[in-house]
Amino acid sequence: MKILIVGGGGREHAIAYKVAQSPKADKIYCAPGNAGIAEYAECVDIAATDIPNLVEFAKKEAIDLTIIGMDDPLVAGIVDAFEAEGLRVFGPRKNAALLEGSKAFSKDLMKKYNIPTAAYENFDTPEAALAYLETSKFPIVLKADGLALGKGVLICNTLEEAKDGVRSIMLDKQFGSAGNRLVVEEFMTGREVSVLSFCDGETVKIMTSAQDHKRAKDGDQGLNTGGMGTFSPSPFYTDEVDEFCKKYVYQATMDAMKAEGRPFKGIIFFGLMLTTEGPKVLEYNARFGDPETQVVLPRMKNDIVEVFEACVDGKLGDIELEFEDNAAVCVVLASAGYPEHYEKGFVISGLDAFKDKEGYYVFHAGTKKTEEGIITNGGRVLGVTAKGANLVEARANAYEAVKWIDFDNKYMRTDIGKAIDEA
Repeated sequence: MKILIVGGGGREHAIAYKVAQSPKADKIYCAPGNAGIAEYAECVDIAATDIPNLVEFAKKEAIDLTIIGMDDPLVAGIVDAFEAEGLRVFGPRKNAALLEGSKAFSKDLMKKYNIPTAAYENFDTPEAALAYLETSKFPIVLKADGLALGKGVLICNTLEEAKDGVRSIMLDKQFGSAGNRLVVEEFMTGREVSVLSFCDGETVKIMTSAQDHKRAKDGDQGLNTGGMGTFSPSPFYTDEVDEFCKKYVYQATMDAMKAEGRPFKGIIFFGLMLTTEGPKVLEYNARFGDPETQVVLPRMKNDIVEVFEACVDGKLGDIELEFEDNAAVCVVLASAGYPEHYEKGFVISGLDAFKDKEGYYVFHAGTKKTEEGIITNGGRVLGVTAKGANLVEARANAYEAVKWIDFDNKYMRTDIGKAIDEA
């Protein structure tokens, strides 16, 4: 098969690594790809959001299956565009990708179908949101309705903070048009868990659990980021939690989307909060999580191309997902200053140390190949993943492996997976 992967980050590198293991994959392309993905795929200089040119490329090269990694093209309708040309593509159509594309839509869906989530209200004007805050309890959560690179959430501890947040999201457009609408949500406490799932419109099959670390600094301090590291499995995702979510969250979401005339094929990422009242949905994503994918896919035993095809063909019920009985931890190496101002263009050394080392991976997020070598080209630069017999061992291995890599302004959190010690 000829396979095209759309995207160019650490998530797409992990997908390319897994696709390359499939005996079905003869030739892999990635648009636009990055310096690490180039090891597995031919990188094509087409932006992930350039839907017309991606469709033309897939037709010209007779691509057998296209895998969409990113949220922006999904919400923009890339799957519909590919299907209109008779091309096989893995991902939700535009009307189903709204599950991630609008937080207001997803909250209303959960409310309508009794899927457990935090209490909330949606607002179209800053005036209405500000008036509501006067009667609210704190802390409280503000969420930009649309896509904001995983950063459109503010946790506000006081009324003044919340008012400033409303102004920055809805008036100053801190997150662009994503802030045209606002969700104001009750603040929930508990453990966060991420669960990725494959979906074929009828059936949902969950992967192994993971936990992300969103804040930029140790101790979950600093600004929200796209993710600074993750571990899998989560020791807090118990059999009891699994049983509850299978009954009241996973299949309930699939059934709700189908009932709304929006059958979901692709990946649903369930962001869960394990509260004292039971698990509740924090958010949905309509694609693989980043960096969760970097710890989940290395532990997956299945041929991922077979699973993608089963989802496209509505035959996911025939697949039994299998994962290794071990653990993985990913530590993100970022550029100092991320997620605000940071510099690019520094040469990265030590990447060769990962070659032929079983259980160790380096997934490229923001890198670029130049005559000088591979250089930093983003806020999150690399995801260093290591496996171990258990989470403690995997964490030790990952933090050993980050020492192999060096570049100017290298920054990382030192407490990824620290929660493991408290489990």
